[in-house]
Amino acid sequence: MSRDPDIEKPVVFSAMEAAKICGVVNQTAINWIRKGSLKAFTTPGGQYRIYPKDLVDFMVQNKMNVPAKLLDSLKAKAARRDNTVLVVDDDKAFNDVICRFLKSKDARLDLHQAYDGFEAGSKMASLKPDVVVLDLDLPGVDGVKICRNISEEPESFGSPAVIVVTALEDDFVEASCMELGVSRYYHKPLDLPMLSKTLEELLG
Repeated sequence: MSRDPDIEKPVVFSAMEAAKICGVVNQTAINWIRKGSLKAFTTPGGQYRIYPKDLVDFMVQNKMNVPAKLLDSLKAKAARRDNTVLVVDDDKAFNDVICRFLKSKDARLDLHQAYDGFEAGSKMASLKPDVVVLDLDLPGVDGVKICRNISEEPESFGSPAVIVVTALEDDFVEASCMELGVSRYYHKPLDLPMLSKTLEELLG
């Protein structure tokens, strides 16, 4: 039985994926973005990414037929959203600093911590967090593999938005993460106020 990959990726869509959902060619979607009609952000590699809600809003405004699966995925996500954030970093002191700062900025956040890749996978499966703040250089399972698991198994991990926070300086790794649907990619040392603002945007 075939599945529809363009609708089952719930974190962000590429311009090409958005174009397929709208029934147009890739360049048309890019033109919409460049004109400001379709809201999008740009990855560090220059690729456009569109949040599902922004795509649905655009399609509704332009009287397009929105796939039922896309609407259902947004409704399901909204119904279970409880501001759950999982912070994954093997540096326990740094992990604690992130959590304390985020909690000081928004007491509503339900913060959880993991210190290696195996623990991260287990907690994602049980918590289905809304957002994962993820280091890449982790013991057990590395962060890139975790991003791939989230992308390929949304039913297992709840399709969280992923914010990568890493000391790695590797353009290939960064591009790979963005292609896997990572929402933001930040380098250490981390700007904590920027992280807090990003969380606010992703949680809506």
